[in-house]
Amino acid sequence: MPPPMKQCEYSQITTQSSSPMESPKKKKIPRKKWEVFPGRNKFHCDGRLMMARQTGVFYLTLVLIVVTSGLFFAFDCPFLAVTITPVIPAIAGILFFFVMGTLLRTSFSDPGVLPRATQDEAADLERQIDIANGSGSGGGYRPPPRTKEVIINGQTVKLKYCFTCKIFRPPRASHCSLCDNCVERFDHHCPWVGNCVGKRNYRFFYMFILSLSFLTVFIFAFVITHVILRSQKTGFLNALKDSPASVLEAVVCFFSVWSILGLSGFHTYLISSNQTTNEDIKGSWSNKRSKDNYNPYSYGNIFTNCCAALCGPLPPSLIDRRGVIQSDTPQSVAAPNGITTYGATQSQSNMAAATPLLQSESSPTNEEPHLPGKMTISSPCATLTLGQPTPPPSTSNLATETILTDTMPLKEACEGHHFLTPEEAPSPPGMLTPGTPLNHSHTMHVLNAVTQDSMHEDSVRGLVKLSSV
Repeated sequence: MPPPMKQCEYSQITTQSSSPMESPKKKKIPRKKWEVFPGRNKFHCDGRLMMARQTGVFYLTLVLIVVTSGLFFAFDCPFLAVTITPVIPAIAGILFFFVMGTLLRTSFSDPGVLPRATQDEAADLERQIDIANGSGSGGGYRPPPRTKEVIINGQTVKLKYCFTCKIFRPPRASHCSLCDNCVERFDHHCPWVGNCVGKRNYRFFYMFILSLSFLTVFIFAFVITHVILRSQKTGFLNALKDSPASVLEAVVCFFSVWSILGLSGFHTYLISSNQTTNEDIKGSWSNKRSKDNYNPYSYGNIFTNCCAALCGPLPPSLIDRRGVIQSDTPQSVAAPNGITTYGATQSQSNMAAATPLLQSESSPTNEEPHLPGKMTISSPCATLTLGQPTPPPSTSNLATETILTDTMPLKEACEGHHFLTPEEAPSPPGMLTPGTPLNHSHTMHVLNAVTQDSMHEDSVRGLVKLSSV
């Protein structure tokens, strides 16, 4: 009985790794922009929360507010609710939650950070500066001025160039040295909230300090009321012994209320005149500079200025910190053999390095089979190479060396074999003349060589035979 036929299985070799024997690389998780943000900031909750790196004073602010309010709710509110009215704890609770909400909104939001220029944008801007200032003409080189002038409501405003962000800052913008960012409508960097105060969070900052001043005055007033009412019944010393937390609350509120009230009044003045803390400190619109100097951003009405600062539309964030970083576009990559692969990606270059025969042999689907009657059989063995890809002109010499190197094994394999000439090659079966001898031995030599080459190409291109069952 004939032996049973062997069953063969095929598996495809992956071409994604750097070599055929390595396992494929794991898919990279796309990174988000907040992970590579150039500024000195901290991000939480997948980039949703943004703060400065110096957050120690911010936690101190949280502790002072929470501890003082907690002591007031625990030791003073029960007595005041029974003695006077239960409305007092309710008002204190509303103020406390409003203060905490505005504080967290100010601390965890984008203050209006301006995105930095890319390398192409920075290079183009430098070229425009050089052309505008004519730095290439004249004598020695002089650094071009880094300012521009624009007119806003009849007032000349200078736009300064930021050497860190590589941009001309918009009007009222400034670079924060602590966060290392340019902030739009920069007011100041507040360590108490752990963030910069700018265009996108100024209204929340103002509502925070205003509500905190009300809460501080409210707690201080009713702590004193609590101590006075108790002292009328049991004496002053016994009242302090019965409610020791009231003393601590009164001391904290007394020393903090003055600074909080002063800060609230100062920012109320700034809002009513449509100024920022940075502009007021520098005296940008002071009459001392010039008689014609005035604030071009003021609407000339206190009510309108307050509405513009507190009730205007909130601009969107410009940094897109939760956006996904896009992959680079395909670029020209130099292959290991010196031939440039145009438009190739990194994985394709690695695959070409792992299978060098793919660069020197043509595809089997584009190759005609070598029949016995072909003229190429009688040509020298050195010319029996598979189709070579046409290299760029700059690498012609290197490609010639590659061709010679690849053809040497085939030339050595051809030595010792006799190939048919067109006269010796047999005709198709239908064209044979009677009595014509057919030499099968020479034909078998040619078919065996072609079969070996085709099998070698199949193994290189990704198919390999496994062991039979």
